[in-house]
Amino acid sequence: MADVIHFLKTRARQLHRSAAAMEPAAIARVRQLDELRELEEHALARDVKRRHCLAVVAREVGFRGWPDAVAIIGGATRGDFGTLLYPRGADAHWNIWSASYDEARAIREAHGGYLLAYKLHFFIVDRYFIETIGLDPEDGDWSLIGRDWVRPRLPEARQRLYGKLIARRLAA
Repeated sequence: MADVIHFLKTRARQLHRSAAAMEPAAIARVRQLDELRELEEHALARDVKRRHCLAVVAREVGFRGWPDAVAIIGGATRGDFGTLLYPRGADAHWNIWSASYDEARAIREAHGGYLLAYKLHFFIVDRYFIETIGLDPEDGDWSLIGRDWVRPRLPEARQRLYGKLIARRLAA
């Protein structure tokens, strides 16, 4: 987890410096936050804090905020998983949705696939969906987590997958 969180903290630190230097792209990114939206540019550059930048970076990778990102990436098996695992355009793929983790796990065990999470919901996808989101369905970490993103057998393997996915998302 430390690598993924460190990566996100580094991105937030860069954003903080850029916003304080009044770089237009950085100012636009931190304006996403309600408390900074209406501030004049100089006031925003002066008042932006690292916590704001952490929140922006967390939102950019699909979480509601920094605490959610740290908890889920850190291995939490309950809570809001955000939208990272279901990006725009993914709805063209086969998937089965469930509001119940136990039901989703039973479906995955009976029919195969990969159990993922979107916010507070669960869904089962095929290998093509995994490729679409930018991960390799043959990556050994899938076996280590039991193809279950929500309650992985080995949380460190899910953290590595998060790292790959987040790096890809931020590189786009």
